[in-house]
Amino acid sequence: MKVVGKQTNSRNCIVCGMDNEFGIKAPFYNMEDGSIATIFKFKFFHQSYPGRVHGGMITSMLDELIGRVLWLSEPDVYAVTTSLEVKFRKPVPYEEEIKGRAVMLTNTPRYFVARGEILDKNGNVLAEAEGKYLKLPPEKITSENVSIDEEMCYDIKDDITEIDF
Repeated sequence: MKVVGKQTNSRNCIVCGMDNEFGIKAPFYNMEDGSIATIFKFKFFHQSYPGRVHGGMITSMLDELIGRVLWLSEPDVYAVTTSLEVKFRKPVPYEEEIKGRAVMLTNTPRYFVARGEILDKNGNVLAEAEGKYLKLPPEKITSENVSIDEEMCYDIKDDITEIDF
């Protein structure tokens, strides 16, 4: 499937933050079918039991992936998670390349609902989730004196033009 665009990364997010030494630093791609995709690796320090990624890290990735679906249709609108139901299907390994994908299910003026999944290199679903997100202006999301645009500042180019799902 063809990549039609790439989303920016933040400074400090645990999933996409480029300045977070413990972060995943995941890239996110806008796909030709209207989905969002990522290719990434969890690190050994994201583990729970040896050989397995912690469920909280898996949930964080799904939350980020699903939340970014909104930016396909509303790139300047931000949202916060109001609910997220995660299903863990198989152990998620660390230090191995895996993929994620998310699609919009419902989009209203106040909220949206989307679904995402994490897959291994063979296409097996390792975890999946559905979430509901409330759309909010940036000043209602954080009380910190930091602009959302300043936080989401990394536009990192790469040579990914297609992702196989």
